[in-house]
Amino acid sequence: MALKQTPSQTVGPYFAYGLTPEQYGYSMTSIASGAMRQPDTEGERIRIEGRVFDGAGNTVVDAMIEIWQADSQGRYAHPADPRGSNARFKGFGRMGTGTDPEHRFIFDTIKPGRVDATQAPHINVVVFMRGLLLHAYTRIYFADEAAANAADPVLQSVPAERRDTLIAKREGDSYRFDIHMQGERETVFFDA
Repeated sequence: MALKQTPSQTVGPYFAYGLTPEQYGYSMTSIASGAMRQPDTEGERIRIEGRVFDGAGNTVVDAMIEIWQADSQGRYAHPADPRGSNARFKGFGRMGTGTDPEHRFIFDTIKPGRVDATQAPHINVVVFMRGLLLHAYTRIYFADEAAANAADPVLQSVPAERRDTLIAKREGDSYRFDIHMQGERETVFFDA
C-alpha cells in the first residue's frame, strides 16, 4: 500500500487567542498593541489605519497585523542596528482586526525616517489570518514621500502598475492602508 500525502488543512485563528486575546473577549492583554509611541517619543505623530479584505472583497474580521519600523531618525530598536538602538521607541506593534467595531487595524506611531540613503521611509508588515499556512509580508510606503519612493530599490522592483498597493494615502492626520489578500487590487507581498 502506497502512502499518500495528507491534504492541507485550513489554519484556524488559533494564534490570536494568545497574541490578540482582547479580540476574543479574554481579560488578559497582549504584550504589543497598536499604541506604539510614548508621550516623549520624537518624530511626527501619525496614525495608520486600514482593513484586510479577502478575495471576494469582504472584510476579514479576525486577521492579525504586526508592524515593525524604524524611528524618526531611521534607527531600529535592535542590537544589530550599527547606529545604536532607540530604547524609547520599540517600533513594534500588533493588532487584531476583531478589536475594532469596523474591523480595522489602527496603529498610533511615528513616521519612520530613512534607514539609509536608498530606502524610502517604510513600515514592515506581517499579515496572519485563517486560511494562510504562512504569513504574508508586505511594506507600507507613504504617498507624501514621492522623491524617496522613486529611488527605493524594493519599491522600484515592483511592477509600476502594482506599486500603489504599497502606498498609504494621507487622510487628515491619518494614513489609509488597506490590505487586499487576493483579487484585482491584491497587495504586493514579498518573500521573507
